[in-house]
Amino acid sequence: MGNKMLFALILGCASLLAVPGARAQAASSTDSPTATDQDIKLLRMDIRSQKKQLIASNLTLTDAEATKFWPVYDQYSAELTKIGDQRYALIKEYAQNFGSLTDAQAKSLLDRSLALDEAVAQLRIKYVPVINKVLPATKTATFFQLDRRISTLIDLQLSSKLPLMQDQR
Repeated sequence: MGNKMLFALILGCASLLAVPGARAQAASSTDSPTATDQDIKLLRMDIRSQKKQLIASNLTLTDAEATKFWPVYDQYSAELTKIGDQRYALIKEYAQNFGSLTDAQAKSLLDRSLALDEAVAQLRIKYVPVINKVLPATKTATFFQLDRRISTLIDLQLSSKLPLMQDQR
């Protein structure tokens, strides 16, 4: 991946993902930064745009392949965004209740988080044959490698910003 694009993506993710963690810790600090849902929506759109640029700059496509691939990518991305919306809602719920979560709430958050992880895996499984219809297998695999790398970076940023469940007590 291009280092400048990768760095920009990481910075964008850090900005986006610092918000829920800051909100979760806001119970003990009145000067913590917060962002509106609209701010988060705009940041997420920017990250999706940067992700698309990263994929475009690292997945070598012919003109014919690109013409077929990008509409499929946009469809995949839209479905992935719906899962991301659910993940954001879950993080927001965690942040809003941090400090007073019961064991039952913690278990529910964990179960729903794992279900979202599974939904992402199932979406990838669903799209492998779809993308493989418009790209050769090596480029299909490359796309999913890039997708996983970028998602892993985002997840790493996210997990580093969220306080541990046990730290609420």
